[in-house]
Amino acid sequence: MGFSKGHLTFFMGLLGPKIKNSKEPGSGTSGFVHSCEVKGIRVTEVDWQRPRNGAAHHTEEYPGPVLVVRRGQRFTFTLKMNKPLESEETLIFTVETGPQASEALHTKAVFQTTELEVRDAWMAVKEIQTENTMTVSLISPPNAVIGRYQLSTRVSSRRRNSDRKLGEFILLFNPWCPEDAVFLASEEERQEYVLSDSGVIFRGVEKHIRAQGWNFGQFEEDILNICLSILDRSLSHQADPATDVSRRHDPIYVTRAISAMVNSNNDRGVVQGQWQGKYGGGTSPLHWSGSVAILHKWFKGRFKPVKYGQCWVFAGVMCTVLRCLGIATRVVSNFNSAHDTDRNLTVDKYVDSFGRTLEDLTEDSMWNFHVWNESWFARQDLGPSYNGWQVLDATPQEESEGVFRCGPASVTAIREGDVHLAHDGPFVFAEVNADYITWLWNEDESRERVYSDTKKIGRCISTKAVGSDSRVDITSLYKYPEGSRKERQVYSKAVKKLFSMEVSGRRTRVHRASGCGLWRDDLLEPATKPCITGKFKVLEPPMLGHDLKLALCLGNLTSRAQQVQVNLSGATILYTRRPVAEILHESHAVKLEPQEEKNIPIAISYSQYKKDLTEDKKILLAAMCLVTRGEKLLVEKDITLEDFITIKVLGPAVVGVAVTVEVMVVNPLSERVENCMLTVEGSGLLQGQLSIDVPSLEPQEKASVQFNITPSRSGPRQLQVDLISPHFPDIKGFVIIHVATAN
Repeated sequence: MGFSKGHLTFFMGLLGPKIKNSKEPGSGTSGFVHSCEVKGIRVTEVDWQRPRNGAAHHTEEYPGPVLVVRRGQRFTFTLKMNKPLESEETLIFTVETGPQASEALHTKAVFQTTELEVRDAWMAVKEIQTENTMTVSLISPPNAVIGRYQLSTRVSSRRRNSDRKLGEFILLFNPWCPEDAVFLASEEERQEYVLSDSGVIFRGVEKHIRAQGWNFGQFEEDILNICLSILDRSLSHQADPATDVSRRHDPIYVTRAISAMVNSNNDRGVVQGQWQGKYGGGTSPLHWSGSVAILHKWFKGRFKPVKYGQCWVFAGVMCTVLRCLGIATRVVSNFNSAHDTDRNLTVDKYVDSFGRTLEDLTEDSMWNFHVWNESWFARQDLGPSYNGWQVLDATPQEESEGVFRCGPASVTAIREGDVHLAHDGPFVFAEVNADYITWLWNEDESRERVYSDTKKIGRCISTKAVGSDSRVDITSLYKYPEGSRKERQVYSKAVKKLFSMEVSGRRTRVHRASGCGLWRDDLLEPATKPCITGKFKVLEPPMLGHDLKLALCLGNLTSRAQQVQVNLSGATILYTRRPVAEILHESHAVKLEPQEEKNIPIAISYSQYKKDLTEDKKILLAAMCLVTRGEKLLVEKDITLEDFITIKVLGPAVVGVAVTVEVMVVNPLSERVENCMLTVEGSGLLQGQLSIDVPSLEPQEKASVQFNITPSRSGPRQLQVDLISPHFPDIKGFVIIHVATAN
């Protein structure tokens, strides 16, 4: 059961054959559908009142002829008949969704017109009746199954199999309905998390967070149809379609299904992940500016996974799908995000004497950032204490019940350490709370604990502010202040629940694939604090195409001189902190007098990193500091290279009127570049994506590129611009354009 633009045909008539010469609702001013001539009572016209229903249900932005409404709320249509019903007659309606619809599965309901309204059941309320017309309001229960519905009717005096189809409508979740599990009380938040079709995704590193615009585009052509098709392609639907559809009343079930389907690991899901830095045969994750092109490509390609995505792409697409279906959803970025593969609530990193990560031994990881979603709904399976924001993650990292998906996990449960609750609490808890443990792996295969920042996991957890593009720090929703007594109590509680500890001091063995077994007692014992301090300091802003100038600042905390062996290393990395190529390797012998501070200058030329710099534009520096008396200190610094692009709108933006946009780009390199291109995207501003060739740019040259856009929708609209070059990584920018309605 599917539809596409211009494909749906409506059928009318309470008696007699199917209707001819039907007219689609919304295709003219009346939205009427006409019938053919037959004997007896017949419906001659149906007005689906799309403008009125769309405004009442906040669905007027959905394109196409099909009526879109929300559950738990009445919608109205008018039937015009050739003659009035007899006094003892009434209309009986049937609604059906999915294959093998049945009343037992709550995918079918049969009900007649009444003048009384009853909640929690499908109803048809007779609003107005004149001689030949009847205005009816249909009311769905607030826990109705969401999806495509067929509506049919018959006269009560006629036989049961005389139903005639009136047409199709789509029913969505309803955050405006207090009885709906997805109800969200704040109108400002509903506007932001349900109706806003653009947003901001935060990326970068903890000390240098950057905003990237993203076009969710949930109201673009065919997107609603595609989102419903995603549910129909799920493994659960393929196994048992009727039961799967019957469970679509539950946001827990629906969001968990979408989490699995947005990635392609277990099925022909939407996006195929790639984290190796090689994107042949597909599109680099950094080239995407929104979800619309991805969803269209998946659908038009007959459900072949789209290459390629990384965490922010999965989160952007999932946000589009869930907002489209009516669930309030936002995108969340966690900086220094843990991937705890062995469920011991620590990230165990093995390094050599230069601080370089030993990939063969290190199974856990800490990503510079990781992006997931939160959706707002009640947890009827857990109780009201856990209602509200729920973590959902479509990035395929670990299997959950045999499928690559994550969540929903209650944010409240994460903050309180209730990791035993559904779904995937331990994994999410570790992402924001794991302790970061560094081990020095010696040549004799022994290991030593190295002093480093163990509390660096889960910093600056961020999302877009309601009503603006500023960043809001929501770390306090996930955990108590780092290092506080309450935070440590919650951590211990989570450890005990996870390892089923009954008494303090019980030792639980955790086996690693590398063969290294870690005792919990070992993990909880801190490394000896060394007598020196160390910190990297950036001397000049790290610009793409320029040399890097930094210093390692060492300090002696004691009243005695200290001899320090400093082993420096540097590597270009992916945002997952996986090293790509080494660009720095040097050692220094440093003597620190009592209480002395000393700077070791570090210079990395552009020629050293240009060949191996990834599209993430990230470099990791490490300094392993070995003090004479055996103490060890590891200092690390993540660097993101900066770039430059500005966007200006040269005049007022009005619906239907062309306006010029100017983009100022800069060649960041000290060499001439050619074959650059601008790609431009924005819902309500452009139809599809615009590509513009950029002239050759001399070293460090600035250039102005102008083009016209013609807005099609009013309100705040986001325009995304991406400078693509074969010579350097993408440079992205976005601007909010406030579009006025034409006079």
